Amino acid sequence: MTQQELLNEFLSLPLEAQRQVIDFIAVLRQRYTVVECTTQPVDDDLANDNFIGMWRDRQDLADSTAWVRSVRENEWSKSND
Repeated sequence: MTQQELLNEFLSLPLEAQRQVIDFIAVLRQRYTVVECTTQPVDDDLANDNFIGMWRDRQDLADSTAWVRSVRENEWSKSND
């Protein structure tokens, strides 16, 4: 079907049907719109990031598994009391 034939088919519809076609096109446009990323690229230089290693001097986190276990035991036992 050519564009002209499509336009002729559209124009031959009653006004209410034309409105429905227009609404349907709007829904499809919204659903299939490509969202362009407007954020800045991520800096991959993690070695110089201040966040990395911020807890390196904490002795209580030397064994992270034990620390998590301890926190869970303390928090969960409080909620059950």
